Amino acid sequence: MGAGSRQTPRRGVAVELQGVRRSYNGFDVLRGVDLSVKAGALLAIVGQSGTGKSVLLRQIIGLERPDAGRLVVGDLELPRYLALPPGEKPFRIAMVFQSAALLGSLTVAENVSLRLREQQRLPPAEIDEITRRVLGDVELEGTGEKLPSELSGGMRKRVAIARALAIEPELILYDEPTADLDPILTLQIAELIKRIRASHGSTQIIVTHNLPLARAIADEIAVLDRGRIVECSTPAELVQSRQPLTREFLRAAALGT
Repeated sequence: MGAGSRQTPRRGVAVELQGVRRSYNGFDVLRGVDLSVKAGALLAIVGQSGTGKSVLLRQIIGLERPDAGRLVVGDLELPRYLALPPGEKPFRIAMVFQSAALLGSLTVAENVSLRLREQQRLPPAEIDEITRRVLGDVELEGTGEKLPSELSGGMRKRVAIARALAIEPELILYDEPTADLDPILTLQIAELIKRIRASHGSTQIIVTHNLPLARAIADEIAVLDRGRIVECSTPAELVQSRQPLTREFLRAAALGT
């Protein structure tokens, strides 16, 4: 069955981190991160600015290699997965960057289909069908010929999500997907992420400073503090937390006392 054909969504892949460390110029950013994400789960990672949330995502997707520790995605050690040729990878990983990272000289459709066209494994007509479908999934029908500069910030975020969906990933990573968006657009992105889970079945990991957003969409919320995960619990359990940083987040978001 071709990648453009509708089929029952596949379950996402599990993610396991054990003792992951990363330093820059002698400064420890990640100091031994332990984290487990179940297949098909939606995990939010919260923490103060500069605590290494984005660095952690870059380790998981393989943009950087940790100094120490173990990362397993879908029962494969991450280095082994990364070494496989694209056609032999048993699952796919996609990342939605904070800036959306769209190419300004390409149309929306060209941005969304870029990875598929580079792989040269599908005929153009099938790539066009996939592109139309995922733009529909993010409610951007009819925008394919527009340039990114013609779109609002919220629309550009949705194009970036459509680009991720185009490869049918079993794992999607989001780096601050609602940064710089107003409350209404933030709610729209939150609803979109929840729909993706229902329709695509992907495991999703979201880095955010927005605790109300995390509580609204996540199965579990992990709190990153000084390079370590100090707490990982359900949204309901989180409001009862005695962990100092978690209490500060709750107070700042007017969710706790």
